[in-house]
Amino acid sequence: MTNINVIQPGTIEKPPGEIPFLLLPKRNAFQARAARLSALAEGHALADYLLFLAVLARAQHESMSLFRHVLLPEVPELERCREHVMPPLGTRGWDRDPVWREALRGILTELEAAALPEATRAAIVRLKDTDDASLERVAETLLAGEHDDKLDRAAIPFIGAALQAYWLHLVTALGAGAFGRLDVPHLCPACGSAPMVSIVCTGSDHGLRYLTCPLCNMKWHAVRIKCVFCDTTKGIAYHGIEGGSAAVKAESCDTCHGYLKILYMDKDPNVDALADDVASIALDVLMAVSGITRRGTNFFLF
Repeated sequence: MTNINVIQPGTIEKPPGEIPFLLLPKRNAFQARAARLSALAEGHALADYLLFLAVLARAQHESMSLFRHVLLPEVPELERCREHVMPPLGTRGWDRDPVWREALRGILTELEAAALPEATRAAIVRLKDTDDASLERVAETLLAGEHDDKLDRAAIPFIGAALQAYWLHLVTALGAGAFGRLDVPHLCPACGSAPMVSIVCTGSDHGLRYLTCPLCNMKWHAVRIKCVFCDTTKGIAYHGIEGGSAAVKAESCDTCHGYLKILYMDKDPNVDALADDVASIALDVLMAVSGITRRGTNFFLF
């Protein structure tokens, strides 16, 4: 593992008035993710799992058509959330439409046609036979960020996938103008989730860092060379794997002893928050050996 010296904070940001706060995900995000997962699988030690996730991402895209008529927050509710700096689609405040469970079962049916290991097929059979109340309890546990040992871990990727598709529809249907800043800047302005990774952009947003939501795929701006969670600018370090991708590093903080991965689009313009997070699990292993705690949430790394 290599440590990289960093420049001082504030030297690579645009003036605040020029920085877009939110980057709205596209509705074809799952298609793009499937392509990235397939590309990363070539020659990778986790090739089978990455290819499975690619199939799952394509099933997520197909499920998006189910959500076109779900209820959305109305203008008074959006205004109230802005006034009280609350996420309008908060995982604990927004009432999920039961159609997400229909999407889950649709995703499972799509996957049944794929070549899958027996253990995965068994998990699909169990999920298809699970009653609605039990599915909702698992969803509550996942969305609360709890690591319940009683959870069927084989079921988590499927339930997480359906919830991602549902929330992606909600944010793209509402548009970026529906969301404002929160009192806790590291939480997603749309749904209140903690970030999965951060991404340093290219193009018109060159050099700007955005946190990426593991649930709704929203991106929101965060100053670089600063701990996302405790706001300190001291003791920030960057770690990578010798001979590994220069596009993926772990940003650690000496104060709160945690890290969040950071992806660099100038090193690889095709990086995807979820796909590259999973593909760089070796970096998580090295950070764990170093005694530094992962802070990013990912339904596919449980």
